[in-house]
Amino acid sequence: MTPASIAPVPKSCAIERIPLPHAFQRPRKRITSPADLEKLHASPAGREFLGFVVALSEAIIGHKLSDPCVESPATAALVEILGTMSRWVDDIPPATQAVRYGNPAYREWHARLEQESPGLIASLIPPELLEQGRGGGSSSGMAPVIQELFPYLEDSFGNATRIDYGTGHEANFAAFLLCLAKIGVFSREDYQALVSRVFVRYLDLMRKLQTTYWMEPAGSHGVWGLDDYHFLPFIFGAAQLVNHKHMRPKSIHNQDILDNFSGEFLYLGCVRFVKQVKKGPLAEHSPMIDDISGVASWAKVHSGMLKMYRAEVLDKVPIMQHFLFGSLIAFD
Repeated sequence: MTPASIAPVPKSCAIERIPLPHAFQRPRKRITSPADLEKLHASPAGREFLGFVVALSEAIIGHKLSDPCVESPATAALVEILGTMSRWVDDIPPATQAVRYGNPAYREWHARLEQESPGLIASLIPPELLEQGRGGGSSSGMAPVIQELFPYLEDSFGNATRIDYGTGHEANFAAFLLCLAKIGVFSREDYQALVSRVFVRYLDLMRKLQTTYWMEPAGSHGVWGLDDYHFLPFIFGAAQLVNHKHMRPKSIHNQDILDNFSGEFLYLGCVRFVKQVKKGPLAEHSPMIDDISGVASWAKVHSGMLKMYRAEVLDKVPIMQHFLFGSLIAFD
């Protein structure tokens, strides 16, 4: 029996909006050892981050991606920002090279991210927060709130030096959404749209980046992992299918179901994508996904995924050493 299997299922938590005025700070990496991880998981920030992921997954339970939901102006603006970033890929074709992985044109895309994203983020932020702390002597010229938020977004799309991407980068995108919730850009009524609109657009962009520039999987578990790049869409996708009248975990083996419903259910879309990019039987190249298909219900898959995320992502130093901590997600 694994530690993840006997651990309690993580619980959702309410995200409190920060009081103003607030002293923003540029986030930095703090995790270097298992002891640091223990400190994180015992802290309010650690419980809040995992609780936020759980809350997002609970908001999408029983919903197709196309189901109506609250779509605030901020949600629409973030979807449009991600769409803009996707168009940058169209503007920057991959370079001709002999090796498959790590196309250097990705670095040009990432340079545009560094240059233009701070201004795009500013469109999401309430004016009173943008003005707070201006003139404080920052050499970057960014408002303090942007200085804290931008590194999370910058690190959400992979590493420009290694041209790789993994669950640590994905976690920083979730942290970016959490920070926006903590400054009041999003509330709990936005959570369904954060999954079905925002995260879906983010996932589409990441798959476009991965297949255009052939990014290396960062810290992949190979055949023993869920996916070379992602974890959160499996959590959200399992939640969608909880209590579904017809589809069961074993339905992932039905190609007609994958072809017809992967656009509505993230879990099915993940399996379909894995089968497209990997050759051979699912049981050989993705035995963990194959094993999970034998679980009795999607509710058990969902709870198991949450426990697995805590154990296999948030409790791993090689992944969490890249996680960022500032004033909104504080390590201390």
